[in-house]
Amino acid sequence: MRLIDRRLGLVFCIFFILFSFAFVRAFWLQGVKGGSLRAEAHSQQVTSVTIPGERGRVLDRNGKVLAASEDAADVVATPYQVKDPGQTALKLHEVLGEPTADLLDALSDRSSGFAYLARKVDPKVAAEVKDLDITGIATVPTSKRLYPQGELASQVIGAVGTDNQGLTGLEHSENDALGGQNGEEDVVHDAVGRPLRMEIVKPASVGEDVQTTLDAAIQDTTEEALNEAVDHYDANGGTAIVMNPNSGEVLAMANTPGFDPEDLSNATSNELENRATGFTYEPGSTFKAFTVASALEEHVVTPSSSFYLPSEIKVYDRIIGEAEARPPVTLTTAQILAQSSNVGAVTIGLKEGADRFSQWINRFGFGRPTGVDYPGEERGIVPALDDYSGSTMGNLPIGQGLAVTPMQMATAYSAIADGGILRRPTLIESVGGQPTDENTDPHRVTTRRTAAQLRQMLEGVLAPGGTASEVSVPGYTLAGKTGTAQKVENGTYSDSRYVASFVGFAPANRPKLLVAVVVDEPQYVHVGGQVAAPVFGQIAEFALPYLGISPN
Repeated sequence: MRLIDRRLGLVFCIFFILFSFAFVRAFWLQGVKGGSLRAEAHSQQVTSVTIPGERGRVLDRNGKVLAASEDAADVVATPYQVKDPGQTALKLHEVLGEPTADLLDALSDRSSGFAYLARKVDPKVAAEVKDLDITGIATVPTSKRLYPQGELASQVIGAVGTDNQGLTGLEHSENDALGGQNGEEDVVHDAVGRPLRMEIVKPASVGEDVQTTLDAAIQDTTEEALNEAVDHYDANGGTAIVMNPNSGEVLAMANTPGFDPEDLSNATSNELENRATGFTYEPGSTFKAFTVASALEEHVVTPSSSFYLPSEIKVYDRIIGEAEARPPVTLTTAQILAQSSNVGAVTIGLKEGADRFSQWINRFGFGRPTGVDYPGEERGIVPALDDYSGSTMGNLPIGQGLAVTPMQMATAYSAIADGGILRRPTLIESVGGQPTDENTDPHRVTTRRTAAQLRQMLEGVLAPGGTASEVSVPGYTLAGKTGTAQKVENGTYSDSRYVASFVGFAPANRPKLLVAVVVDEPQYVHVGGQVAAPVFGQIAEFALPYLGISPN
């Protein structure tokens, strides 16, 4: 019996030890290592993929689609599950068109659990990939950004990156509204890595539509006219802004050169720039309207005030002459503006004085952003009164010694057009169907009388003897101002590099359309009356009847 008892005891001990080992092992695997083992098993069977939210549309003021999204797919791989990377790369090359070497590099990384092979392919191509039925290869639904109007307003609308995030323009600044929330999807594989099913962890959402104030037809005409001028004069580039001066709505914002928003790979910084808000330049003679406006408001001059003007005028160490040499003449304030006399503008500025002149520059909004709904707007450069030198008042009245943006000039001129009311320009009409209702801060900067006097004087610029006398639109009385500004080069004014500009509105007595045109470094001819003013004429000739604006 003792022998039997001993054997039973030994067997019991052995079983107890084995049971204890099994219990400890099970506790270790399930209790201590369970989490990491489950995670490892899950990672081998499930691939989590981010599904980008579908972006909302960008529309013009009439609902025409400027940017939208369509269904697409990403082709992805689980490299360690691909049995024959070389053969797989060859098969996928035939369908995707991607370089075989790039596909092979992605598939040969056996330590990787996920790799993109192609982004945003058409659903038809994705179906062909799926039909190959290759272990470790799958497609994931996404969306692709399209621009139905091509390059129209490309700098304004902007572009998106591969992950559908806004990179430039309104696509960037309105990304929170346009960009739908990303979702998450699990791709479940079987033991040999074949996709079994897709499980939505978090659904993706669709972003809100952003409706702009742009009018696609006016934008197209503006771009065409601007491109013709830039090409004809072999200029570096240009910009043109079309506004409703009574509301501040931007109807067109054109830039050249442009770029293809669906392909940023070859776009240069020059092509991406929205010159309307980002280009700073000395305005030259277009600034003379504000010299006269401030003098009228200060009761220093009247439109009929007469001035004896020598051929040149000396302000401290600077001698200012006219664009074209002339003998001494006597001109009225209105004639000084119509003929764009430098000597006359400086004479008026000196009569007004630096203190008052500086205040009016600030009152018209120069030296600060206009607040238009566009990212990265430049503020320009305006010298503070304390920084004025002896010759400053020989520079500022003729638009030298300060820098502005085209949008600042268009906005300031809109105050003249709208009876002396300055307001913030707007580019976005609604978001998600809800009007923005943003305060445009309309406030009076001049009296109605002064604004009316200026409009009448600016008619003379396009009348016989004016600097843009060759520009006309049948049935309409136009008003505006030309500008020809030398660019600064190595600290001095260049004799070969200019900025030609024109700002005008119509009908002159009750303006409902305003256009600002700036052409950078035109060749052969550089004066604003010949380079920029005709662009204004082309745009006005189309836009006035198109908008139903009655002649005069």
